[in-house]
Amino acid sequence: MGLSSNSSNESIQLCIFDLRRGQHEGQELDKILFFFPSGLPFSKQLAVIGLSEGLITFTRIFSPQAACDSIEAERHSHVFHEPEPDIWMVLVVEKSNDSEPIWRDDALRKVLKEIHSLFVMFHGPVRAMLEKEPGGGLVRRHLYSFIMDYLRDFLVGKKFLLPSFRDCLKERGTVQMLTITREAAIEVQSLVRVLESSAANTPCYSLILFQDLLVSTTLSPDDTINLFTYAVLRLTPRALSSGTSSWSYLRKGNIASNVVTETNVAPPSSMPESFYGSSDISPGEDNNYHVVRPLQSDKWSKGKDGYLVTDLWGAEVGTWVFATPTVLLQQTGERMYLCAYQHRSLTLMLLIPISSIPNGEQGVSAVKQQVLENV
Repeated sequence: MGLSSNSSNESIQLCIFDLRRGQHEGQELDKILFFFPSGLPFSKQLAVIGLSEGLITFTRIFSPQAACDSIEAERHSHVFHEPEPDIWMVLVVEKSNDSEPIWRDDALRKVLKEIHSLFVMFHGPVRAMLEKEPGGGLVRRHLYSFIMDYLRDFLVGKKFLLPSFRDCLKERGTVQMLTITREAAIEVQSLVRVLESSAANTPCYSLILFQDLLVSTTLSPDDTINLFTYAVLRLTPRALSSGTSSWSYLRKGNIASNVVTETNVAPPSSMPESFYGSSDISPGEDNNYHVVRPLQSDKWSKGKDGYLVTDLWGAEVGTWVFATPTVLLQQTGERMYLCAYQHRSLTLMLLIPISSIPNGEQGVSAVKQQVLENV
């Protein structure tokens, strides 16, 4: 089931805009980097963003160092997040019978933070993409594909479910640890040492999960949360078998905070193609950009050797070999190869610096084979 980008239902609106852009008359559209539903007329999109800008500017008069984080109107909640300087994310949600509206704002802000953290892990900072391609087409194309894939996980039937405050305390933005015995902990430490030795002198990191629970990590806390979140979304045995996220509140169909949506995934034909790029958001390369869509569902599978494989990153040039996924670590700023291995309920994620493997996929394959032999 898809997600509407031109629905007449305006119960939820999500936008990302850049305060440094579109400040001159006739250039207002330049500031819009993402808007859902994208089928709204530009005049309405600009009205939402203009109101948000006004609220940000007004609250900065009283709090220069920390602008508004939420505004409660009579019918809607406005949740704000500034993940990068002058890059703003705003989520406008129609109020329901939620008995904890203020707490719910914290839950919705966690959704905005998770979107940005995962986006940066795969694509890098939004500002860096704007500097690379000042026209904005590159970042709009990536944001649209990424966020639309992300939002699909909130669809349960025809209900669009946003997490409650309690859901976020238990799952989203947190890491669920597996409690193990002392003997098991020693075995895990031995496994981690073997993993590190398999990469020879290459500094690498690892993350080990049992089902949907974290067993071990050598990553920083922020990077651990990001990789753990992605594993639960797409890599764990439950996620692979169902083709969807394994967040329990979505599996249970919690309808405490639902929003109804229609079904359509592509931008409406009235949207200028020059704004979001081609309306065809299939993985691979279109006429403008190659867009990797790491959150696309049903795109990971387990190979015969136990490693998880995907075609989301395309293939190595001149071959039919799938390119190894890469991620950007928040702590070190290094781009890493992501190798995921699975045995029954155990998922092992090994991250190897791209800079340490000069011969690309051939070198990655050698490291994978070494891991198999040692572990």
